[in-house]
Amino acid sequence: MMQQKYIRNFSIIAHIDHGKSTLADRMMQMCNLIDDRTFHECMLDDMDLEQERGITIKSHPVRMNHIAEDGISYEMNLIDTPGHVDFAYEVSRSLAACEGAVLLIDAAQGVQAQTVANVNLAMKQNLAIIPVINKIDLPSADIDLCLEQLEDILMLPAEDAVLVSAKENTGVPELLEAIVKQIPPPPQTDGTETKAIIFDSVYNPYRGVISYVRIFSGSLEKNSSIQLYSTGLKTELKEVGQFAPDMKEGKTLYPGTVGYIIPNLKSPKDTKIGDTVTDAIRPCSVALPGFEEIKPMVFSSLYPIDTNDYNTLKLSVSKLQLNDAAFSYQMETSIALGFGFRCGFLGLLHMEIIQERLRREFNMDIIATYPSVVYNVYLKNGTLEKIDNPAHLPDPANIDYIEEPYIEANIMLPNKGIGSVMNLIMEKRGECTKTENMDRNHIVLTAEIPLLEVMIDFHDKLKSITSGYGSMDYAPLDYRRSKLVKLDILVNGDPVDAFSTIVHHEHTRLRGKILVDRLKDIIPPQMFKIAIQASVGSSVIARSTVRALRKDVTSKCYGGDITRKRKLLEKQKAGKKRMKQVGKVNIPQEAFIEVLKCTE
Repeated sequence: MMQQKYIRNFSIIAHIDHGKSTLADRMMQMCNLIDDRTFHECMLDDMDLEQERGITIKSHPVRMNHIAEDGISYEMNLIDTPGHVDFAYEVSRSLAACEGAVLLIDAAQGVQAQTVANVNLAMKQNLAIIPVINKIDLPSADIDLCLEQLEDILMLPAEDAVLVSAKENTGVPELLEAIVKQIPPPPQTDGTETKAIIFDSVYNPYRGVISYVRIFSGSLEKNSSIQLYSTGLKTELKEVGQFAPDMKEGKTLYPGTVGYIIPNLKSPKDTKIGDTVTDAIRPCSVALPGFEEIKPMVFSSLYPIDTNDYNTLKLSVSKLQLNDAAFSYQMETSIALGFGFRCGFLGLLHMEIIQERLRREFNMDIIATYPSVVYNVYLKNGTLEKIDNPAHLPDPANIDYIEEPYIEANIMLPNKGIGSVMNLIMEKRGECTKTENMDRNHIVLTAEIPLLEVMIDFHDKLKSITSGYGSMDYAPLDYRRSKLVKLDILVNGDPVDAFSTIVHHEHTRLRGKILVDRLKDIIPPQMFKIAIQASVGSSVIARSTVRALRKDVTSKCYGGDITRKRKLLEKQKAGKKRMKQVGKVNIPQEAFIEVLKCTE
C-alpha cells in the first residue's frame, strides 16, 4: 500500500488543441508506463472519434509511478480532460477528483477564452495550479507574451511557469518534479468510513457497469459488499483496479487513489455519476458532495430510421447517458417519424458527438431534427410553459409573449479583428457590453447574444473572420422577451412537424426560402406537382414546386392534326389533377438530414 504522502492526483486543463494529450503521452513514456512497441499518439484518446478529430471528448485517468530526485517513488494519478466549451462538465468532474491541475498554454496562441474558464473552475475548487507554456519549439512561439498574460489575465506568478515542448520531450522531467513539489498529497482522513465518489462510468456489454472512482477514505476490495448512497442499492464488487493506461486488476483501492470498480450491476440505470460508494455493512453517515446538476442548453429529437429499432435505440441512449451525465433524454412521438426521444445537450458539438457515437458504438441508423433551445412561453391566461420542441408550441392566439435564453459570451481575438466580430455580434441580434485590452495584441469582447443564434454557425464564422485566432467561452445569462414565431413547412398542404422551427420574425422569409428550395431538390418528382410551402400561422411566406413526372402520351401520334396531341395532353392533365387530390407524398429520409445542414 502506497502511503498517502507519496500520492499526487492532478488533471491537465487547457484550451482545445493546446497539446494536453501529447503531454500526457510524454509523461507516460517518462514514467516507463508504455514501451515504444505499443505506443501511438494520443494514448488516452481511445475513441475512434477522438483520434479522427484530434480532440478529447472523454476524461481518461491513468496511474504512473515516478521516481523523483529525492529517490522516492511517487504514485501519480493523471486525468486528461477535454478542452472544448461543450465538455466543460467533464472538466469540472475530473477536477473534483484531484488536488492540483497542470494548466497548459500554447506558446504560439497564448491564453484563450477556454483557458480562463478552466482556471476559474480550478480556483473554485482550491486546487494547486502549475502553469506550463507548451510548444516552445515552434518558430511562432512568443514565450514573453505568454508569461505576461499569465500575470495580467490569469493572476498567476510567471516565475512558477514550466517551459515545455511535449512534442520534443523538452522540459517534461522538470514538470514531473514540479508536480511532486507543488501539488499537495491527498488530505489525511480521521474517520474509517469508506467513501468514494464516482466521477465517470462506462457500460461494457460483457462486464456490465464500470465506474471510475476516487477513494477519499477507507478502502474498496474485490468481493466486498458496497452500497450506493443515493439509492441504497447494495451489491458486490466483482473487480477493482487502476489504469496503466488500460484497466489493470488489483486487490484493493486504498485512500487517495483513483481507479475503477466493477459492481454486480447489469442495468445502466442502477448507478449515476456523482454518487458516493460506501461499505454495505458500515455505511457512511454523510455522502461526499456530488456534482452540480447540469442543465441542457440545446435540444434535438432522435428517431430510428427503421421504426423496428426503437427498443434498441432506447437501450443505446440509456447506456450512453451512463457514460455522459450531461446528456438527457425522454420519449416522444412524431407524426412523420414515429417513436423517438427528445434529447438535451450542452452544445452543438456535444450533440454532434452523441449522434456519431450512437452510429458507431451502437450501430444505430438515426435521424435528428433541427436543434432548438428552451423557451418561456407566457399565455394570455397568465400561465408559463417551457417549450423545447416547436411542435408543442401553443396556438399563437393564446400566446401573450415568448422569452428566449441569452448567453454572456467572452470572445478573445486579435486587435485587428474587432470590427468584423462586432458586426457578427450585431448580425446575430447580440449586443457588445464591454471591451477590454488583455495585452498589446489581444482584446476581449463581452457580448450578450441569444443562444439560438450562437448554436448554429457563430463559432465557425468567428474562426473564419479572425483567421482561426478568435476563441469564445460562454455561460447562460437570462431570458429576454423576443418576437419569435413558429415556422412550419407544408408538403402538399400538410404540415410536417419534424421540419418545424422557431425563428425570429426578421429571419422568417430568408429561412423559409432556404428550406423550401432545399426540399425541392431533395424530394423526388412524383406523378403530380408537389407544393412545398413555408408558413407562419396562416400566411405562406415562401413556396417551391417539385415538378411532376411526365409520361410522353403523344409518342404514339405520328403526324396528323395538332388537336389529337392536345386532346391526349388535356386528358393527362385531368388525370394528374385527380391524382393530386388523393396522392400521398413520400418524403425520403435524406430530406430530414439535409434540412439540418441548412443554415442562413
